[in-house]
Amino acid sequence: MVDANATAETVALFYNLKKLAKTKFAIGQQDAFNAFYNNGSSATSDIKKTTGNDPALLGSDFMFITDKNNNGQVDNWFYQQEKKITDDAKQAYSKGMVNVFCWHLREPNKEDSFYANDMTADEKATAFKSILPGGTKHDWYKAKLDKIASVISNLKGSNGELIPVIFRPFHEFDGNWFWWGANYCSPEEYKTAFQFTVDYLKNTKGVHNILYAFSPDNSYSTSTNYLSRYPGDTYVDILGMDNYGDFNNQGQAGSDRANTKIKMVSDLAITKVKIAAMTETGYQVTSSNTAISGWFSTYLYNALTANSAEISFVMFWNNTSNGYYVPTPEASNAADFTSFTTKPKSALVNSLPKMYVLPN
Repeated sequence: MVDANATAETVALFYNLKKLAKTKFAIGQQDAFNAFYNNGSSATSDIKKTTGNDPALLGSDFMFITDKNNNGQVDNWFYQQEKKITDDAKQAYSKGMVNVFCWHLREPNKEDSFYANDMTADEKATAFKSILPGGTKHDWYKAKLDKIASVISNLKGSNGELIPVIFRPFHEFDGNWFWWGANYCSPEEYKTAFQFTVDYLKNTKGVHNILYAFSPDNSYSTSTNYLSRYPGDTYVDILGMDNYGDFNNQGQAGSDRANTKIKMVSDLAITKVKIAAMTETGYQVTSSNTAISGWFSTYLYNALTANSAEISFVMFWNNTSNGYYVPTPEASNAADFTSFTTKPKSALVNSLPKMYVLPN
């Protein structure tokens, strides 16, 4: 593990996720308790509406929490989002679920967007470098981490224990859609930022309830390429991969491609004694994007399980009023999703072991 001083619950989570991969993978969704398809008033997750059980993981984001407009006042919209997100995380933990946070950090100049397309050429060339130690925006970046440290240090269960979270900073870094993408920083600069982030939260801020995830997009099919921006075993607990592309109406060929990559990550995790995960995936069904027959129960399930891959969890992206990644009961592919969740290696919260206690 990255943190030798991790809390007992965080150690247990690492152990139990690692062990889970031998037999099952946990199924989760981003914003499961507050992003819905077609009926936005319900607090019941769409996964529970369709299957009868909550997801095994809840995905959240530090984006609004660290927004420049979050002033900590009760009437502030961004602070209200912070409260909703942290309340959801506590609720998930109380149900025995696992909390995973990504961070769509807005760029350090105007702080309006995390997309590189919204920046000038000069901003793209300098933004990432500016947050590194010695950079002009390094103190700005530390202040953002101070906010994250404060939030994570105040996430507590009913007995006052700190709630473990999985944190995946600077995700999908092999693409160029985010300002931390491969075109905007060297491998060494990327590693430096990741290492600083971990060291600062763990050592400077004394936060000991985090597991750290490394999660590129799906461009890597060899371990050499996958590790090209890897910050090192002492900085990473979870080897992840986000993969939408191989499942975007690519059929069995796409499923096989995805499995090759998943198997590569799985083998690396076994060798390094880390956790392997599909940190994001999905196929969004909208009015113009029709559901794909067997997408969940055949293509995705096979990709996650073929060739003895050992994956601890899979995370679907959030549902919105305009489209869904996880079907609601009336959707045409609801039966396909339910079939996926009831397969031998699938786990919703009802079939998770106690994740925060080490087995005897």
